[in-house]
Amino acid sequence: MKCVIIDDEPLAVELLEDFVKKVDSLELVNTFNNAIDAVSFINQNNIDLIFLDIQMPHFSGIEFLNTIEKKPLVIFTTAYSDYAVEGFNLGAVDYLVKPIPFHRFLKSVVRAQQINNPAAPVQAVSETTASPEVEQDFMFVRAEYENVKMNFSDILFIEGLKDYVKIYTTDNKFTLTLISLIKLENLLSSKGFSRIHRSYIINIKHVKSIQKNKVLISDKRIPISESYKNAFFEKINL
Repeated sequence: MKCVIIDDEPLAVELLEDFVKKVDSLELVNTFNNAIDAVSFINQNNIDLIFLDIQMPHFSGIEFLNTIEKKPLVIFTTAYSDYAVEGFNLGAVDYLVKPIPFHRFLKSVVRAQQINNPAAPVQAVSETTASPEVEQDFMFVRAEYENVKMNFSDILFIEGLKDYVKIYTTDNKFTLTLISLIKLENLLSSKGFSRIHRSYIINIKHVKSIQKNKVLISDKRIPISESYKNAFFEKINL
């Protein structure tokens, strides 16, 4: 399938380009950092699939989709879940919320393939990328008006604050982002992280010492709650 990426964030485009390269059945034809420039290209070329951001300045992804004459299959890629219903009402194949893991991207591509050509066998990933698949060692998080790339190795610990979390890093800074602690726990549990408290996820590699009910990371003493203690100690073989 011939595909196009439309996203105003360079790091998001770079990530999607990397994902597309791993999928033999996808051919990346062009990328655009705004929807306005993409309108004439889409109308004049045969494109099978668009990876389309929604929140873009001046001209949103939804406005773009309502403007173009030719309507390829569309997979929305966005940092917000607010537009999911509207996206599906516009006939989108799928709705991916950033940061997008590869397995979720691949699931959307397979769905698009089945819609585009139901009779064709699905061969989504090339042999070179399928075995073994290189695991991603970073994630993107939304901070104010941009998606920030964060390497897992640079994260010290994460603190939950109701709907937001603070992600503390090795440069003695923190990033505040709107995401649930449960979602981060699911993403990071296989990356050397452990939840040790209702409000904390820690990077085990940065633990300096462990007391009965606390761990020391950098100069911060973080509590270990009873409900998470056994699983944490088992994970670190204590």
